Amino acid sequence: MYSIEVDDHDLTEPGFAAAPPVPQRGRGAVANVAHRFDADQRSAVDDGWAQPPDEAPRLKTEVAVERARKILSRNDSPDIPFDRAINPYRGCEHGCVYCFARPTHAYLGWSPGLDFETRLVAKANAVEALRAELSRPGYRVDVINIGSATDAYQPIERSWKLTRGLLELLLETRHPVSLVTKGALLGRDVDLLARLAELRLVAVYVTIPTLDGAVARTLEPRAAAPWRRVELVRELTRAGVPVGVSLAPVIPFITDDHIEQVLEAVAQAGAQTAFYTMLRLPWEVRTIFTDWLEAHFPDRKARVLHRLEDLRGGRLNDPRFGSRMRGEGIWADLVRQRFMRALRQFGLAGRRIELDIGSFRPPGRPAGAAKRGDARQISLFD
Repeated sequence: MYSIEVDDHDLTEPGFAAAPPVPQRGRGAVANVAHRFDADQRSAVDDGWAQPPDEAPRLKTEVAVERARKILSRNDSPDIPFDRAINPYRGCEHGCVYCFARPTHAYLGWSPGLDFETRLVAKANAVEALRAELSRPGYRVDVINIGSATDAYQPIERSWKLTRGLLELLLETRHPVSLVTKGALLGRDVDLLARLAELRLVAVYVTIPTLDGAVARTLEPRAAAPWRRVELVRELTRAGVPVGVSLAPVIPFITDDHIEQVLEAVAQAGAQTAFYTMLRLPWEVRTIFTDWLEAHFPDRKARVLHRLEDLRGGRLNDPRFGSRMRGEGIWADLVRQRFMRALRQFGLAGRRIELDIGSFRPPGRPAGAAKRGDARQISLFD
């Protein structure tokens, strides 16, 4: 088996068949898919001379360094309850096959497939860049989200410590922050999070789409195990840190039957609130997810894809604001009803945790220079 450049006609010739996807040990994507900026298209084909290996060789993670000119990214999406975010890393070693941020790797000329998980970029000056932005005279305070695209607590954070440095600066400036993660390394920073929580400056959202360890090992291969994430919710709660849970994504016939189990477990662990999103398949994620289904759930592949088409008006992805996060139709309504009923049953709220946005002091300003008490609360279900 080898890789050659072919066109659609080549694949129809006798003796050529598309090579079956082979799971990569410890990785989510099964291949390096072509991205939308590629000039050439390549397809793996089986010429019959060799049997495909049971398992592809283990891939190593590489980290490049970037000096960011700006660290705050802005958005005006009505689907997202914050307008600014920080992602200290490009790419994510957690390897979640469903990650909507995968297509951003195409802008670097790399594949949204395995490259996204193995060719990472660390924004080495993240703390200095944020300090510069917070020091600008016209800066207006609102909650900064860390981890909206790639996980700020992925394994390389252990050595780079960019996220911890950002939290130290946000504590120094009394700036509100929310975190979204599925990394157990978050537990390292409980000391900082507890101090931020005392000032109503932090909310943590732990992503848990399933409690099934076998599913999670293929869906999110290098993220913390589901049980460990539940324990993380408990650990943060004990430290006085307000915790919510992101049940994302809901995947038809893969994780959709786990909604009630996840919400019950996190409620018992001390979570205050929860929200969910439906699986999205923008750009190259469609190919990555389809290959993953073929490799791990070939018996369900057709059912899953057809259900996604039902949710998205006959397409595998619907980019429209309003519907892209939840889907439309009978099945989307059923999931929403189940989720809302489980929230009520287990005593969970459906709103973001309220944070103080009135205590900010720019870097270098004395402690008494800001007023307190303003807060922001955003509904997740409007």
